[in-house]
Amino acid sequence: MKQQRLDNVAFELAHERDEFGLMQPVTDLFSIVIDSQGKVTSIQLMAEQRSLDFTGEVHDLQGALATPTLKDMHNHLDKTYMTLGWRASLPVNNLKERLAAEATELPLLAASTKERAGQMIDTLMHRGVSHIRTHVNIDPYIGLKNLEGVLAAIESYRDVMTFDIVAFPQHGLLRDGMPELMREALRSGATMVGGLDPGGIDFAVERSLDTIMDLATAFDVDVDIHLHDRGRLGTYTYVTWLDLVEENKYQGRSAISHGFALGDVSLAEQNELIKRMFEQQVTLMSTIPIGQKKALPPIDKLRAANANVFLGCDGFFDSWSSYVSSDLLGKAANFCQLTGKMTEVDISRTIDLVTGGCKVYQDNQEPWLKVGEKANLLLTESTSTAELIARQPQKRTVILNGQWVKPVIKSY
Repeated sequence: MKQQRLDNVAFELAHERDEFGLMQPVTDLFSIVIDSQGKVTSIQLMAEQRSLDFTGEVHDLQGALATPTLKDMHNHLDKTYMTLGWRASLPVNNLKERLAAEATELPLLAASTKERAGQMIDTLMHRGVSHIRTHVNIDPYIGLKNLEGVLAAIESYRDVMTFDIVAFPQHGLLRDGMPELMREALRSGATMVGGLDPGGIDFAVERSLDTIMDLATAFDVDVDIHLHDRGRLGTYTYVTWLDLVEENKYQGRSAISHGFALGDVSLAEQNELIKRMFEQQVTLMSTIPIGQKKALPPIDKLRAANANVFLGCDGFFDSWSSYVSSDLLGKAANFCQLTGKMTEVDISRTIDLVTGGCKVYQDNQEPWLKVGEKANLLLTESTSTAELIARQPQKRTVILNGQWVKPVIKSY
């Protein structure tokens, strides 16, 4: 890859009030130099750009807005039907019925996991995603076949994207042979330990969570637990896990996905749980489920308490849902709508939910991108981050590790 320079790149630096008292974005144009390894070596204001000899490629971005690339922090690459043609999902009445339905098709889908996962990765990449955390089924029906397929799929993308691969016991962790199968998965390429409803699926909160922690500490990996259980069962699971994190000094190394029960308790209990999540650095992952506003955890309260919250697309176009929701910007927009965010500032501040915590504008009014970092940029014709989230433009220029991602005609 040749050295390259990107001219006339717009960065959002701050907000200021206009003559009508409304907050407006403040942007300026910069020039970015990227070396042959895909690292940023220089960022200068266009107005202050020094006319030095430059022998690399020069690209005029004509004022395109640069925002951080996106991080999908909750996904299931192995579940999608992509590449298999259209098929609607099978309606069920509850989670147990869904798992039973999934179990019948797992052996049929396993052979195409590499192709299906690859199409899903490609779709997300063209949306501007540079990192994917995928949960991969580890279960008695297919063993490690889905893991093998996902690992094969991501090989083609490792030079431009990063991945977390969660060994996910979708059909129960405490079934006969499952702990050993999880250990085999962690020896075979999985990078994290997952779990699913220690109460509602495993029927043994303490034993399930102890097993998860034992696996995590034995392999020195992080944890991400699906928690759909509501009410007291769900909050008891929260408390039990937080206790384990504290006892094992595992702060900053675990997440709870979905975590609906956090919205089911009294304000006093909720505040205490949020305080402990911050203290133990336990992250909440949400997919902002449409039509389930009452199930949405108190994300704004978590953020106000400086607890980490990130979003993911979850699975899309699979047995769980017929609908395609492959755009993290759409997830951010859904969150803004569900929580009544309307202003320029409020909408723009949700961007860090889908960038892994990277904020677009800093207190020092400097670009979010820094010298020495990977050249990962999402470039659009948006005039501000708020517009990017609200309108989700389909025309996007994506640069990953300094490499330009070629646009495609069809992308879900």
